[in-house]
Amino acid sequence: MQLTAGARTARTARGTRTESTAGDVTVRNATRPETRPESETRPEAQPGTRRDADGMAVAAFVLGLVGLLVMNIVLGPIAVVLAAIALWRGTTRRFRALLGLALGLADLAVLAVLVTVNGTVVWGFGG
Repeated sequence: MQLTAGARTARTARGTRTESTAGDVTVRNATRPETRPESETRPEAQPGTRRDADGMAVAAFVLGLVGLLVMNIVLGPIAVVLAAIALWRGTTRRFRALLGLALGLADLAVLAVLVTVNGTVVWGFGG
């Protein structure tokens, strides 16, 4: 395409686009069609969302593990909820989220055993 005096050339990230004006008509010639990247069309592929879900998976694992020793009445349910949200958001640390879920459920099981055996939610070693 031959450029005239009224023609402009613009460089974009995807290629060179030439626009020429002839009176009221604008003619566009693009070397590559402009398409949206896949990450812009799918909201679940946003990096921030994925990173948040990974953090929730790690937090669920840590809270579930600590909850086996102390404060299982609080940390167990929090670990279960965080693990469920991380799995729902599609974390890349799926195994860690599943471990957090299992440990959170184990916290609740330990709590149920303590309430059944001792009649209290407090436990300790020795006598």
